Order: sequence, then C-alpha cells, then structure tokens
Amino acid sequence: MVAGGATSLVTSARSPRIAAARRLGKRAFRSQDRRFLAEGPQAVREALACTPQLVSSVLVTDELAGRHPELLAATAEAGAELVRVAGDVLAELAQTVTPQGVVAVCGFLDVPLADAVRPGHRLVAVLSNVRDPGNAGTVLRAADAAGADAVVLSDASVDVYNGKAVRASAGSLFHLPVSVGAPLAELVAAAHDAGLRVVAADGKGRSLDDADRDGSLAGPTAWVFGNEAWGLPDETLALVDDVLAVPIHGRAESLNLATAAAVCLYASARAQRA
Repeated sequence: MVAGGATSLVTSARSPRIAAARRLGKRAFRSQDRRFLAEGPQAVREALACTPQLVSSVLVTDELAGRHPELLAATAEAGAELVRVAGDVLAELAQTVTPQGVVAVCGFLDVPLADAVRPGHRLVAVLSNVRDPGNAGTVLRAADAAGADAVVLSDASVDVYNGKAVRASAGSLFHLPVSVGAPLAELVAAAHDAGLRVVAADGKGRSLDDADRDGSLAGPTAWVFGNEAWGLPDETLALVDDVLAVPIHGRAESLNLATAAAVCLYASARAQRA
C-alpha cells in the first residue's frame, strides 16, 4: 500500500492492525512498543499538525472521513498509513462511551528532562505523584493555555499516554515539551540549575494573592502540583523555594487539582507579562 492511501475496509476485530493498536490500551505494551493512541478528531488533528513524524497510522471510519476530509489530507501529507475501519471494529479501540470514529497510532514524544527544564524557560508545570489521568491531562491543557514552556511528570505520576490523559489534554500533549520519569529531587535541582524558582501549590502555604502583590511570581517559575487526595508531603515542601495556597474567598472546601493548577499558572503568566 502507498503511504497516505487508504486500505480496503477492515471489518474484523482480529485484524493484525486492530490487534496491534488494541494492545496499546495497556501501559506495559505502550512502554514496550513506545506507541500510544490518540482518539478523536481534535487529538488526531493536532498530532498530524505538530508531530507528523510520530504518527504511523490513522484508523478512521468512512462516516468520520466524510465529515473530516482534512484529516485524510493531513494523513497523506504526513506520510502515515490511512486505515479504513468499520465502526463496530473501531469501537473495540475506543476508550470513550461514544466512539469518535478516528484513532491515530503515535510514537512517544516525551523529551529528556534537560530539554524541558532549561535556561530560558520561564514557566514549567511539574506534576508530583499525580495519579488521576484526567487531572494530568487537564493540567497539561491548562499549562499550554497559560503559555508554559514545558510540563514534567515525576517518576511516581500517572502515564501521560493513558487514553484518558491524552483526551483530557485536548491536543495540548502535542503542543509543548513533556518530560516523564525523573525523581522530584532531580526535577527541583534541574529547575534551580536552569534559573527557575520552584514553587509548590499547597494549602499549607501563604496566599497566592500575597505572592502576586509582592512580585515574587514575575520571575521564571516551576510550579509543583501534588496528588489531589493527599497533597504534597513535607519532604517535598522542604525542597522548594516557596509554598503558596490558592485563597478560597467563598464557602467551597477546596478546588480540585486541575482548577487550582490553572489559577496558579495563570497568576504566573499574568505577572510575567505585566
């Protein structure tokens, strides 16, 4: 078959192409193959636009192809294999209640820590022991929106290539450098070496409003966000330069991780652009 051209319709879930893609639903196989699935028109569009060299194939239903011909053109331009798949077969790969009709098989795109945390970077989001893939993907999306230079996930955090994390990032996974797997102490040391001030978001800290007023958010900053259930342990807080809490002005008990991260990242983005 010619790269970018469509195969005959795949109608069996036992097809080798479907079996090879379906195994990527498990982390062990993703790590072994160094590939993952990006599901839905938005994720596939961004993968083809931003990292076309990493997209090996795009599996699509005829119905979706009719509604999004631009995805077929982008697949051909990227030189990726276009695989026509029956809707019920593609549903075998889908990790959503309502399958979206298109899945891309992508190569891992994470970069070394030195590329994510380096001199010149002004805003970095660090996820420490974040286990919920939806939260991880949403923080990545918020970091992208706030203009962050990179996102780093510690060695104890969720797999960024988990299908729920990829979907929650809404394509932002393909927009900015992402590094995975380094211990937190190594992350903090790298941030300091790169000239970034390391700030933890934690309810035990002083008010984010105070930091905004005293100008301490204006410099290059690496924000550390912890597990939503238990926050950041004392040994982590001892590593950082400052600990800040998002103030609660109303009656809510707290904010969820992704919302708090968005508030913190935008506070830095605003201060740095002032």
